[in-house]
Amino acid sequence: MTTPTSSSTATHDVETLIAERIPGYSLAAPFYLSKDAFDLDIAAVFATHWIFVATIAEIPEPGDFVTVEIGSYSIIVVNDDDGVRALHNVCRHRGARVLLDPRGSVGNLVCGYHQWTYATDGALLHAPDQPPGFDSNCFGLKRINVRTVDGLIFVCLADEPPTDFDDVATRIAPYFTAHQLHRMKVAAQEDIIEEGNWKLVMENNRECYHCEGNHPELTQTFFPTYGYAPDQIPARLRNAHARFLAAEAELDKACTQRDMPFAAIEELSNRPSGFRIQREALDGAGESYTRDGSAACRRLVGELDNPRMGRLTLHMQPNTWMHFLSDHAITFAALPIAPDRTLVRTTWLVHEEAAEGIDYDLAKLTDVWQHTNAQDSALVARAHTGITSPAYTPGPYAPNEYQVNDFVTWYVSRLDAYLRR
Repeated sequence: MTTPTSSSTATHDVETLIAERIPGYSLAAPFYLSKDAFDLDIAAVFATHWIFVATIAEIPEPGDFVTVEIGSYSIIVVNDDDGVRALHNVCRHRGARVLLDPRGSVGNLVCGYHQWTYATDGALLHAPDQPPGFDSNCFGLKRINVRTVDGLIFVCLADEPPTDFDDVATRIAPYFTAHQLHRMKVAAQEDIIEEGNWKLVMENNRECYHCEGNHPELTQTFFPTYGYAPDQIPARLRNAHARFLAAEAELDKACTQRDMPFAAIEELSNRPSGFRIQREALDGAGESYTRDGSAACRRLVGELDNPRMGRLTLHMQPNTWMHFLSDHAITFAALPIAPDRTLVRTTWLVHEEAAEGIDYDLAKLTDVWQHTNAQDSALVARAHTGITSPAYTPGPYAPNEYQVNDFVTWYVSRLDAYLRR
């Protein structure tokens, strides 16, 4: 095998870079640094696949909205009387942004430039001073495909979204049933601008090879053996692996008694809507993502009657990971801004009737992932800065980074499919 060498967009086009990619190695530098590659990522990945953008808890009432930026796209996600709508945030008059706020509540959608007014389904209601014969039906806000899966909201900018999402939704929905996301509320939300390419954000999330020494808060409850094959556990982690096996046996028994699915389904690289879902045990007290593993909220969510139900984790290509626990849920959305900047939005959700200061302490609820997010942000910036060096060449993934390789394999396959249309 020949060791990959660095490339520049001056001498290599994307097709060549795809052809030269060696499986099991990281990507060539232009994939992370080039503006042309970034623009292709938006067109081939973010504008053609299902993208996680929010939860129903963020827009619980009719008229509630959030705006989401994906590259140069701006999207309105709004609770309409007939369900969730997704609309391009572009006025049909002269293209101004209709809504400027990141979230809020409206009766109608009113563009502040010339007061063109739209219903929450996008229909044009009022356009001042138009000539006779003006047909308002031709000038509604452009609609975007939107799907909800047990309260998780996904959008697809393409006219023809990937059809395999129906299969994915059917298979993952039973895992969320007991948590009842539609009966949760937002306890906190935090946006971080990470100084790195969106793929580095996702790659960093897809492995725990870096967790030891970098995530002291997280590894109090997140087993550091994640990603290792049973026969490849290092000697230093064997005690942790023994705890993991005992905790997994207890969790499997609890799930079986409650008829809750827990087994892994992993199809990360071989389909347009790549995903992985599994319920796994936590270390420490085994209840939640806190420093000692004890529950962060006294009020359990949904139908759960036992705090020791581990973490239900969903990974979905290309931009999300999330954890559902017995006492709260945490969702993450990575949204590309520029080749070297990515917004990571973290949302903590609790039972709709849980009271801050009584049922939960907000600082304890958010502590572990606030620290982990900050640490990951620094690692992503460190990686992006390193890749800018002419000395960078793609390096090999370790066996316990197999999900990183799956992500990169998926990404390259989606670019290739787009370019071959």
